[in-house]
Amino acid sequence: MLNLSIILEDSARNTPDRTALVFGDLRLPYSMVDSVANQVANLLVARGIGKGDKVALLCPNLPYFPFVYFGILKAGATVVPLNVLLQPREITYHLTDSDTKALFCFEGSPELPMGARGREAFDAAEGCELFFVLPATPLATESEYGESFWAALDGMSGEFETVQTEPDDTAAILYTSGTTGRPKGAVLTHMNMLTNTIVSDEMFPADPRGDVSLAVLPLFHSFGQTAVMNVSVRRRATLVLQPRFESGETLKLMREEKVTMFAGVPTMFWALLSKIHADGDEAPSTLRVAVAGGAACPVEVLKDFEGTFGIPILEGYGLSETSPVASFNQLGRPTKPGTIGFPVWGVQMRLVDDGWNTIEGEGSGEIAIRGHNVMKGYYGRPEATEEVMRDGWFRTGDIATCDEDGYYTIIDRTKDMIIRGGFNVYPRELEEVLMTHPAVSLVAVVGVPHDSHGEEIKAYVIPAPGATASESELIAWCKANMAAYKYPRIVEFRENLPMTATGKILKRELR
Repeated sequence: MLNLSIILEDSARNTPDRTALVFGDLRLPYSMVDSVANQVANLLVARGIGKGDKVALLCPNLPYFPFVYFGILKAGATVVPLNVLLQPREITYHLTDSDTKALFCFEGSPELPMGARGREAFDAAEGCELFFVLPATPLATESEYGESFWAALDGMSGEFETVQTEPDDTAAILYTSGTTGRPKGAVLTHMNMLTNTIVSDEMFPADPRGDVSLAVLPLFHSFGQTAVMNVSVRRRATLVLQPRFESGETLKLMREEKVTMFAGVPTMFWALLSKIHADGDEAPSTLRVAVAGGAACPVEVLKDFEGTFGIPILEGYGLSETSPVASFNQLGRPTKPGTIGFPVWGVQMRLVDDGWNTIEGEGSGEIAIRGHNVMKGYYGRPEATEEVMRDGWFRTGDIATCDEDGYYTIIDRTKDMIIRGGFNVYPRELEEVLMTHPAVSLVAVVGVPHDSHGEEIKAYVIPAPGATASESELIAWCKANMAAYKYPRIVEFRENLPMTATGKILKRELR
């Protein structure tokens, strides 16, 4: 028996009265979070959801997220967290691709109408049977989009005996934008997720008075889920939830809640520093651990942060396919700024060439990973799994070097991926959608350097003969058809695109 929900149950048993979640004025103790998760589990079982069934969760960083996440796990089901920026067409794809039976969907706001999008997607996804609305108004029992979470939980017991799951049973399916177009679901077991949580937690000594962790990284993403939420729950810390990153608000929360741990992507650290320098403020004084991942952090930002906050940013590396943490600048050895550190406990890394042969010395080569953290494979995609897995090794698509001390440094992405504000954007997926527009004959999407987002998305378009669509019309169309972090902000019309002899577009000449 091994179930990831044990991290919540253990903390609720040992520190029932300690504050688990902070959201605005709400202070929720561990006992309550566990008991609502038990109600969710009872609800799922009562509605016929059982071991191995998939349940999707479309929700920003709100108390609902851990309630539902751990409730799904307790019921023995598999949680499928979805990106809150997805459009209805994209949500339907994820629900259908993962064989999801139930969807818990936040109602959203006028700016981000998740309830409307989720409902439209649910209605179009044939196999999905149950739709629960997480209302924006606290404890509301009615919603225009369907059955309210609180109404559904009414009369459900706060006690539940967690369904027995084996270490190799699936805990979560995390979708990762595939380099070959459509997103693929990385299948992660209870063993993958639990071990990665324990290893990540034990890299840092706990504050005896209780740690306070700030969750602004989205919890639907592997980094926020394991390194922030699950680590916080396991170490009986207080998790302060911030649904959207805003540098002023983040700094305010750090000060007011006496935050000791913060994990972010490089653009967040850059924004926090810019805000402090612009306002001439002191940095929050309680922070003890700062962790960066998601993209390489500019060395200037690392230096500035240490000078301003008095602690280093520790950089790590991982992917959805590796639960996610694979390597880290760990406290027992010197930190090397600009590197992703060395493999965490129980994980091996090596550099390989196209034929899987190990590259000796510094490299460069593609990072391959083996360990407790590597996924079972991509859901329903044996060919795609076979492409990246061999003898327990997973090849990442990231090109790196490795120094004599075993520290790795990422130098490039193999597949033209764009990282915009910490979100992975795969050009091919956008190109496929853009090609469906009648005014587009051919398109190449690339990332161009951007001061605050790291990269901005640009589409080079060869227009269809006689087409009259303008740049702004095309951008507006993309905005309506793609998630907000994906659509191109810049469109340039061209008569032709640079190509190789075999007709491949030379993207490096477009950047």
